Amino acid sequence: MTRRARGFTLMEVMVAVAITALMGTVVAMAFQSGLAAKDSVEAEADRYRQVRVAMNRMTREIGSAFVSARYDLKRYRDQQDRPTNFIGESDRLLFTTFAHQRLYTDVKESDQAVVEYFVEPTSDKTARGRMDLMRRVDPNVGGERMDRGGTTDVLLEGVNKLEFEYWNTEKKEWDDEWDTRRTEQKSILPTRVRITLYAVDETGKEARYTTQARIMLNTELPRY
Repeated sequence: MTRRARGFTLMEVMVAVAITALMGTVVAMAFQSGLAAKDSVEAEADRYRQVRVAMNRMTREIGSAFVSARYDLKRYRDQQDRPTNFIGESDRLLFTTFAHQRLYTDVKESDQAVVEYFVEPTSDKTARGRMDLMRRVDPNVGGERMDRGGTTDVLLEGVNKLEFEYWNTEKKEWDDEWDTRRTEQKSILPTRVRITLYAVDETGKEARYTTQARIMLNTELPRY
């Protein structure tokens, strides 16, 4: 007597197919979740990198800020009109710095430049309502007035607010403005500048970033 061969019933095949489909769905969801997490981590890292690069550049340039008494008295009347000044407000900073880097050989530039930081609405028509951190630089110190000339570029996109604070060593406190055009401040700079950015993170929420720049030359370069 031989036993007759027996195959799978339709119900068994349907159950096997359903289990296989369920396992495939679970695996696909796991891969999708992993890719989403990877994209989120990369977006967060890229945003932090952008903020870090912008803050590092601001720290380096502000740390090399200077004012000088070596100017042509016939051309520039006094410190109100001199080509080097440090004019800091709570949300804007205009100064001269030794941190300029020449990008092209034989260009008529030095390590001196006029730099200005401020926040304004974006010029990108596809991103209405966005505010950007702007950087204006003019490598021709003394060519025009400090508040004119040069080129302006976006340093960081998606910045809601920019704050500057200036350390006053005499009062031992932070001031919200500093202007070397004033007689009492014409020959000194703050020893430190605190920079605070309120920027949109990768999730669209506002994040706060703070750093400090230590100014090396915080006294006026004297005339000789």
